[in-house]
Amino acid sequence: MSKGKVVSGNTHSRQQMNNYANQNNRNNPANRANNNNHSNQLNPNNSNYKGKN
Repeated sequence: MSKGKVVSGNTHSRQQMNNYANQNNRNNPANRANNNNHSNQLNPNNSNYKGKN
């Protein structure tokens, strides 16, 4: 069974590992905001992200 993506402590600083963990933590507000923004951009009914025609 694969563990997925990981960041090695041998090649990354503590801050880099923390940043990576926060970016991939579903309970992190920044991660949630990013996912919401992505969903809004993909929603064809959202007028804020319509292409210019």
